[in-house]
Amino acid sequence: MWESTPFADMVREAAEPDGVTYRKLAERAIDPRTGQSLNHNALWKIANGDPIKISPWIVRAVAVAIDRDERDVQLAAAEQYIGLTAGDPFDATSPEATVVVAHVPGLRKADMPRVEELLRRFASGDAESGQSTS
Repeated sequence: MWESTPFADMVREAAEPDGVTYRKLAERAIDPRTGQSLNHNALWKIANGDPIKISPWIVRAVAVAIDRDERDVQLAAAEQYIGLTAGDPFDATSPEATVVVAHVPGLRKADMPRVEELLRRFASGDAESGQSTS
């Protein structure tokens, strides 16, 4: 029995509408950087939560196959295979920089005051030393 995770859910949900098969998804599952393609069997394993040897090209190929943003697919894969939740709980992303904080599931902004302090110092230009003055 598979465990529901965002990465598996993404692949499964992409196959649900109009009876799209994993073979059909695999036709599009080509990494734009390396040209490597992912087969239908690997997509089925991902969708069912079966273990696979994950690598960046596989995540990129899945993103293309399911027509999702590569960053969203990377974050979902990190949660499924590493057990970390990643995102921007501080709303600190700007046009100049993307902020991604990896943390154990269940943590909220209020649970990470040192991370928030570091981001504030960085945004103010006072993050040279990386050390807190308090």
